[in-house]
Amino acid sequence: MEKNEFLEAYVFNGLEPIEVANATEGITYFSESDFGTVLERAEHYGLSIYTIEARLDAEVFDTLSHDKAKKKATDPKWYTQALVHFKKRQSDLVYGATYKVSQKLLDRNSDAEAL
Repeated sequence: MEKNEFLEAYVFNGLEPIEVANATEGITYFSESDFGTVLERAEHYGLSIYTIEARLDAEVFDTLSHDKAKKKATDPKWYTQALVHFKKRQSDLVYGATYKVSQKLLDRNSDAEAL
């Protein structure tokens, strides 16, 4: 199983992606409420989230990263606080992120699919 397959099947499943003009390649964007669900699922699976990009009217509003927060990419505190930070600053944002799915998790799900 590839990273994008895992994200589609387990993290983005049942959510409505939002089309964004001039989107950053490889990033899927969601509404605030759906992105909150994405973060919950990322925490459940232990995914790394490196950056979160917030957009307003298709323009990049701001980007935060785990490096800037001085936290590990797998630490849910950094990305949940980042979402709260964005929500306080501006309403009607759409959110996307860059993720890493561990090879161990991908292998485990590939093995489960083979059964």
